[in-house]
Amino acid sequence: MADSSKVLIAVGAHPQDEGAEAEQLVKICEAIESGGFGVRWTVSAADAEAVLRTEAGLAAALVAWDLPPGRGADGEPAGAAVLRRLGSRFQDLPVFLVMADEGVQELPLWVSESVVGYVWPLEDTAAFIAGRITTAARAYQEAVLPPFFKALRRFDDAHEYSWHTPAHSGGVAFLKSPVGRAFHDYFGERLLRSDLSISVEELGSLFEHTGPIGEAERNAARVFGADLTYFVLHGDSTCNRLVGHFSVTRDEIALVDRNCHKSVLHGLVVSGARPVYLIPTRNGYGLAGPLPPAEIEAVRVAARMGANPLVRGALSPDVAYAVFTNSTYDGLCYDAVAVARAFADTTPRLHFDEAWFAHARFHPLYAGRYGMSVGPETFPGPGRPTVFATQSTHKLLAALSQGAMVHVRPSPRAPVEHDRFNEALMMHGTTSPLYPMIASLDVATAMMDGPQGRWLVDEAVTEAVRFRQEIVRIHRRIEAAGDRPPWFFGVWQPDTVSDPAGGERLLFDEAPADLLRTEPSCWHLEPGASWHGFPGLTEGYCMLDPIKVTLTCPGIDATGDMADWGIPARVLTAYLATRNIVVEKTDSYTALVLFSMGITKGKWGTLLDALMDFKALYDGDAPLDRVLPALIAQYPRRYSGRTLRELCQEMHGHLRSARLVELLDTAFQQLPEPVAPPQLCYQRLIRGGTERVRLADAPGRVAAAMVTVTPPGIPVLMPGESLGAEDGPLLRYLTALESFDRRFPGFRSETHGVTLDPETGDYLIECLCPEQHSGMNGSGDHRATAPAQWRGSETLRPPAQR
Repeated sequence: MADSSKVLIAVGAHPQDEGAEAEQLVKICEAIESGGFGVRWTVSAADAEAVLRTEAGLAAALVAWDLPPGRGADGEPAGAAVLRRLGSRFQDLPVFLVMADEGVQELPLWVSESVVGYVWPLEDTAAFIAGRITTAARAYQEAVLPPFFKALRRFDDAHEYSWHTPAHSGGVAFLKSPVGRAFHDYFGERLLRSDLSISVEELGSLFEHTGPIGEAERNAARVFGADLTYFVLHGDSTCNRLVGHFSVTRDEIALVDRNCHKSVLHGLVVSGARPVYLIPTRNGYGLAGPLPPAEIEAVRVAARMGANPLVRGALSPDVAYAVFTNSTYDGLCYDAVAVARAFADTTPRLHFDEAWFAHARFHPLYAGRYGMSVGPETFPGPGRPTVFATQSTHKLLAALSQGAMVHVRPSPRAPVEHDRFNEALMMHGTTSPLYPMIASLDVATAMMDGPQGRWLVDEAVTEAVRFRQEIVRIHRRIEAAGDRPPWFFGVWQPDTVSDPAGGERLLFDEAPADLLRTEPSCWHLEPGASWHGFPGLTEGYCMLDPIKVTLTCPGIDATGDMADWGIPARVLTAYLATRNIVVEKTDSYTALVLFSMGITKGKWGTLLDALMDFKALYDGDAPLDRVLPALIAQYPRRYSGRTLRELCQEMHGHLRSARLVELLDTAFQQLPEPVAPPQLCYQRLIRGGTERVRLADAPGRVAAAMVTVTPPGIPVLMPGESLGAEDGPLLRYLTALESFDRRFPGFRSETHGVTLDPETGDYLIECLCPEQHSGMNGSGDHRATAPAQWRGSETLRPPAQR
């Protein structure tokens, strides 16, 4: 590890300076390099801070107290600022303070807590001073490694033969084939040597939670503020299925945020629960908002349950479990304690699906906005529910894809016994885990531990704020110049913010970046504010995560008012893809980009440049073969001879006349009637009790599988729900979507649960066969009212075998 690590030398002297002290410092550096470490020599506080922003591989630092340029406005020496920055960037980095004539007693008390030693360069030999530094650096390198990653490295360094699975035996098998050799060379021996079997006892067990793996999970619980943490290697989707399977059993009631990921529904299918859906708000852009406060009050929940026919067949009238999304895909997060108190009136178990929110605990901007902030210290008393938080660690922290965690804060009201929860975990896990993935979860945890976690998130927030402000400033600059058509891109965010210190209202782009970076109220969805467009919110209830940046295109606003002209976001993101910029999500007039920890100014500058280029192409009415050549090549008869502006206007006109965004909102607000439990529909699906039906033949039919349309990526139809009348909200929306896909090939929505007829392009929906649901009544209780062939063991046999 030393070969890639460096020691920061921040002193006032240049290496080529004359004088005894400068010469001694050069000798110290040479001795450090002989010890296997690189050296980064800086001569000013500004240079040192530049290194700290870009160099994560420091193993130690040597800092002069009287570092140029002298004392700052606060009267402190420049060396003090470097010490503070080191403390905010690294945890427990060994720092040595270079002293001149002054004594230690003249230093502020906090300095002694920030350094591990003092150096008077001329009072000891260069070799001795360098030895102190390199010894401390090696100790730091050993201590900085988290439990499992340290054990994995130690095992790899032993260079033992592999006598167990996997069969490639550390990559050797790949070397025996040309294609295998190519694979080996591409990924490297280190990765393949660390792909080991659970037979390696000294690395611990993922299911027994022993050894270094167990130690890593307990460390993660400490860092993420949980009582229990479990590593999961198949993403947040598996976490959701696991928690749902543990928390609710067959024919028990689950409250489910309709703005849920499909994996939540899969958990209900596995458990056999009876879902009662809660309806989130939506705005004019079609973005899914939060569950409004009124929706989760006990009175409203009781009304939802009373209107749901599936509840009448439940084992108990009580709710066993509730699940909701925090933050949403578009970055909306709740006041976690307020939500927990509201749900506590109806459920003993509360599941925060935080797939996109693993970073929240590590920055004060998100204080009180994440699941693990709900505990006895914030919600005392017997009413507190047990809280689960499931997180896709890999999405916004530094872990390998599919790396995820389940965090738990149990309450006496609904205890979580480890051995019982582990049974559910083993049902959804694997006995052949990928050890590099476990190591990545361990490392992701260590990266967030202490001040460095805040630094990493703060950097992402800072760059997101800069980008957001720059988009607004471009608009103002173009408007002021008056020499070209107006800027038409925007960012979904408030137009103005308030500074709590003085109450002054500031334009967003003129607000100090530090205010936007640190003050949560700048990102609150104020009740009734037109910029967000969500009704029914209360002060402080919901906040926008600044690192989820939603670009807005002209044509519609957050209240749903449509303009005469517009630029649908699908056209924009198709162009961005030609520039190798792939956004996270595209809706009708918005596109989501993530400012994760991997963001840089160069990265977002590339996006800004692409937006400017698109505007120039649109203003010049460029031909489509210049803007989207691949589209022309694939669909020459449809798009040849068209211009960018013509395509945008035609698509906007279609969206406007079809009222697609409005129909989307209506379909999500007026939910389909539940007829059968999801698990029953799954039984019918795999045993031949379903058929694919065209939309024209779908009125009154019952869905056998979920339908999820992207955009917006949220299920619009659940198994066991009726598709409703021909002129009902669901079929009108799906019919309009089908029409859009036919008219604009190449811009088709990604629709899970819908099969396309290859001849006509018709949507086909998987539905229960008519005889399978004709015997059901409004109760939805298949045990009591379904036809005989649905009961007992017969439910597992296809019709042909009865």
